[in-house]
Amino acid sequence: MGNSRAYPVFQTTDAPMAYRQAEHLRTLMAECEGKAGLYAELRTVEDVRRMVTVLPEANFDHLDMRAGPAGEGLWFDLDVTTAGAAALEAHLPLDVTADVPTGTVEERFVAALGQGIADICWRGLWPEHPETVQYASANHDGVQIVFHGEEAQLNRWTEHHTVFVHGGSNRGALTRAQELAARIGGKVLGEPQLGW
Repeated sequence: MGNSRAYPVFQTTDAPMAYRQAEHLRTLMAECEGKAGLYAELRTVEDVRRMVTVLPEANFDHLDMRAGPAGEGLWFDLDVTTAGAAALEAHLPLDVTADVPTGTVEERFVAALGQGIADICWRGLWPEHPETVQYASANHDGVQIVFHGEEAQLNRWTEHHTVFVHGGSNRGALTRAQELAARIGGKVLGEPQLGW
């Protein structure tokens, strides 16, 4: 099965603009899965409060593994919908993950983001164009936007936000990425990265 190849096709420091470009690419897919994957790092109590209004049923957790006095793993069991500021502060930073119906809360999710790394992933199928060796791949195709990052694997914080086109490793993948980038006024910004 392997990983997708993620081509960076657009970067900006304007999060709503990056979202609009990624959303436009999502509409160009021949098929889009019914669920979008959301992830965000939450660094402040205010970040948590904003995000819980958008994703009240999501999975909130410690950003990094934590250990108790005897080395045992500590689980995050605080109810973020009712916890006070002091209780939340003691557990920061947190992260949140959710799979949501595509097209429902993504724009509000973007508006609720703080300064932590975050992403939205839409999987689906790109249109096939056999004449240019562009074939769809159910395991690889999709669009990802990484907020405060330039790596599809969410490794390093940056000021800007990056939109990625994901696809398989066939010969037409670069051509597809170039064509899709042009549709949003972008271009392929470097070598393909390890995707999902």
